[in-house]
Amino acid sequence: MQNPAVKAVFFDIDGTLLSFQTHEVPPSTEEAIAELQAKGIKVIVSTGRSINSIDHVRYLNFDGYITFNGGYCVTNAGEILLKKAMDPRDIQSILDYADRQPLSFSFMSEKEITIHDVTPEIAGMYAHLNLPVPKLVDINNVEVDSILQANIFLGPEDEEEFMRNVMPNSVASRWTPLFADVNPAGQSKKVGIDMFCDYFGVDIHETMAFGDGGNDITMLQHVHIGVAMGNANAEVKEIADFITDDVDNDGIWNALKHFEVI
Repeated sequence: MQNPAVKAVFFDIDGTLLSFQTHEVPPSTEEAIAELQAKGIKVIVSTGRSINSIDHVRYLNFDGYITFNGGYCVTNAGEILLKKAMDPRDIQSILDYADRQPLSFSFMSEKEITIHDVTPEIAGMYAHLNLPVPKLVDINNVEVDSILQANIFLGPEDEEEFMRNVMPNSVASRWTPLFADVNPAGQSKKVGIDMFCDYFGVDIHETMAFGDGGNDITMLQHVHIGVAMGNANAEVKEIADFITDDVDNDGIWNALKHFEVI
């Protein structure tokens, strides 16, 4: 199937660009991105990670970065296209909730990531992502209007009630049963894609994206060709236009070849 009009490709990081096994970008993916760049096709990261947690992939010289699930969009040249903080009432609500009962959560701002209550499971999760465990948050000294994303460590079965009662002005998405990414209501990777399409003058029908987690669903549904990695969650595969191979089995390269983009 040929799609010669593809002008921008968006990539999730964990489980898509980066292998959970090697914590590296597969050589075939590096080559695929180089071929896209040689053709003048824009390549843009789209992740739930903080802007300060993407050093693993910066060497590939992407044209832009959608971080915090669309809450902070910045070009390779450093031009900030979008920066949207969470509702400070929801941040204060988390702090009040944690003062009453046990809750693990992290706060992500433009400058730092902090965490409250590190369990063995949480420490293992950060090791799985090849990231250091953030410093402990000082709950008496939180700038409630500077938080771009929160991570709430609770199971899917408790998410709906928690969001309704504690964070009504925010939206949750997840790629693991361990925690949910929480962002401002209406915020998603889809919003970030629209920002970069406007910036680069690319029509949405000229776009393609790769992802594997729940926070990739809006992105894969929005672009013209949404590709789920072979290692993707079942709900991601269900909505994707195409399912490729695992990240460790040349999934990105194979899908780009399948659609004759490279």
